[in-house]
Amino acid sequence: MKVIFLKDVAGKGKAGEVTEVAAGYAKNLLLPQRLALPATPAVMRQVEARLRKESEQESLDRAKLVELAGRIEGTEIHLQARAGAGDRLFGSVTAADIAEELGRVIDGSVDKRKIDTGKPLRQAGAHEVVVRLARDLEPRVKVVIEPKKS
Repeated sequence: MKVIFLKDVAGKGKAGEVTEVAAGYAKNLLLPQRLALPATPAVMRQVEARLRKESEQESLDRAKLVELAGRIEGTEIHLQARAGAGDRLFGSVTAADIAEELGRVIDGSVDKRKIDTGKPLRQAGAHEVVVRLARDLEPRVKVVIEPKKS
């Protein structure tokens, strides 16, 4: 079944792409969750118009994002967490923790959903984290986790 993606779907396609997918996948997942629509000429025109409008809005916000990325890039933040033997943390440092501290350091706000840790940060030490502001704006932040002194 041919579908046009409304949103990016990992491993399947990006917004605006027309792709052939299994009928069951489309009917059971993509269509009910509004991730894609059947690729008909009328729907394709509507989706293209919507994507054009979104890209215009994104270009207006682009200057703000570039400035924010400049402030974020290369920033080093320090967090403290309780740790056990071998500097292994009790729990993990979450994206919300990183977003809160990063917002304080750069004197702005960063959405926790934009922070990609890759894997849970459960070890004390230095970790590199990506902040996904836009498709091609991904500044990196160095997160240093220090064991909390009890």
